[in-house]
Amino acid sequence: KLPFACPVLNISAVLPTGPTVSELVIGEVGQNVTVPCFYSVQRTKDITSMCWGRDSCPNSQCSRPIIWTDGWRVTEQHGSRYLLQGHLWEGDVSLTIVNAEEADSGTYCCRVEHRGWFNDQKSNLKVVIMKARISTASPHTYTSEQMS
Repeated sequence: KLPFACPVLNISAVLPTGPTVSELVIGEVGQNVTVPCFYSVQRTKDITSMCWGRDSCPNSQCSRPIIWTDGWRVTEQHGSRYLLQGHLWEGDVSLTIVNAEEADSGTYCCRVEHRGWFNDQKSNLKVVIMKARISTASPHTYTSEQMS
């Protein structure tokens, strides 16, 4: 027996099991920002409904839902700036935020609904929208001597 085996097991036993922020997406104000989310589709019967919401994924559905799909098309949409532009039937349910604003920063939940209890695919993604970087170079000025 290794003397350190027991503490390692004890430490792993207290790790959180809830959804954590799995990815950071950084975008600029005024740009379209795509927040990635995918699920595996092997057969037509794998195509399923999903939702995007603001805030972390709750136990079921989405908090503050912004878009829902039945797996084939968008069935509910809160605001025209949220789009699903991927091939839904291939499992690409990435969210595009059109003309992003600083207020769009925060945690987003991508929840893909699978049959059965407590087996939905949940991803919490942190989105940070920053103001566009402005060049700090000063404009070039010329003296009258340089001009002649």
